[in-house]
Order: sequence, then structure tokens, then C-alpha cells
Amino acid sequence: MPDSAPAEVTMALDGADGCIAVARSQAVDFLTRAQSEHGLPVSARTLDLAQLVVSELVTNALKYAPGPVLLHLRIVGGTVEIEVWDSDPTLPLARAADAGRVGQHGLEIVMAVAQGFEAQREPVGKRVTARLALFDDPLLG
Repeated sequence: MPDSAPAEVTMALDGADGCIAVARSQAVDFLTRAQSEHGLPVSARTLDLAQLVVSELVTNALKYAPGPVLLHLRIVGGTVEIEVWDSDPTLPLARAADAGRVGQHGLEIVMAVAQGFEAQREPVGKRVTARLALFDDPLLG
């Protein structure tokens, strides 16, 4: 990646109305700049999935943790890492699949679409990271 590429961006979210939409927009802007200004291949699928993952992770953080949330986007090799930090040290757990359950499927969805997922405790709170491939593998499609 060229030195001037948008390697990473961080934004604080306070839970105000519209902040989840702002976070999704930030992810699209970040990936669009990586593509248009720096020539990195970013598929339309990745743009869509990044919005979905940001929405789910930020929503969960704002719902379950008091205080601000940090969204950190970073390009690493052929992936975009979507990290969300919040102040609650409780690690998220995906629930067992249950077609009858209404809601609470966000983490299941994130884990299904991400190439990598991890959650780790920090000195304060936790950091949840999902990795998405920047471009589609033609061998898989």
C-alpha cells in the first residue's frame, strides 16, 4: 500500500441519535478513499458487509456498555479490520442458532460474514475486531 494510503481512522461515538448511521458512513468513506485515491481493490460486497459489521458491532457496544464507543478502521494487507472498543469488559458470546428467536442475531451475522473475529479484554473495557477481505476471491464466487 502506498505511504499516503488511508491506513487507519478512529472515531468516537457518544450514542447520540444518528451515530450508528455516521459510523456506517465513515466505513464507506474510508474504503472508498482506499479505492479511489490509493488504488486498493475494494469490492461492492465488502462495502456492504463493512456497513453491516459496523452497524452490528457499534449497536451492541452502545446497547450494552456505558459511555463512549470507539470505532477504529484499519487496512492490513488485503483486509479491513473493523474494531470497536467499549467500556464493558464482558466479552460477547454468540448464542446458539435458534430460528425462533427474535433479535439478538448480530454477533452470529458478523461471525458468519467475517474472515476473522476476536474479542479481547483491555485494561479498560474490551475490543471486538472483525476482518473482511477487501476484494472477492473469484475462486469462491
